[in-house]
Amino acid sequence: MSNVFIAFQANEESRPIVDAIVADNPEAQVVYSPGLVKIDAPGRLVIRRETIEEQTGSKYDLQQLQINLVTLSGNLEEDDDEFVLSWKH
Repeated sequence: MSNVFIAFQANEESRPIVDAIVADNPEAQVVYSPGLVKIDAPGRLVIRRETIEEQTGSKYDLQQLQINLVTLSGNLEEDDDEFVLSWKH
């Protein structure tokens, strides 16, 4: 199974997003580089608005991910509640 990944700028705004991703995707691997945080997962990665809101303590619009997003790999499906990367076979 191929990995999907998403990478964000390494800053304070991205920290709760990364924490939420790890909470919802226990198989995910986080790699920290200078200025970049990359999260790899086998086959599928889910980012949930609700989990980010739990991390931040405030309302969150998933479109805000775009501000600190550097790159991603996988087929993207998104709605108001989830941002999902996967490989469709």
